[in-house]
Amino acid sequence: MLKIGWFSAKLFFKGKLIRDPLYFTKQILIATAISSLLLILLAFTQLPLLLPVAISSILTGVAVPFLLKDFKTQ
Repeated sequence: MLKIGWFSAKLFFKGKLIRDPLYFTKQILIATAISSLLLILLAFTQLPLLLPVAISSILTGVAVPFLLKDFKTQ
């Protein structure tokens, strides 16, 4: 398992793992923006900070697979 992770990391840093890096970067930026916006909006409520962090993390975790459903590796 560690060999697979190490091999994937080496390919990633060589630039040979992701087929379309711009698509991947765009989708990750969309997920980050959604998460940040949701966290900021929820932080202004009267909830303890733990709940906005947990809610935005869960919703981002649900959204990322949909954003990266067309992701292809080489």
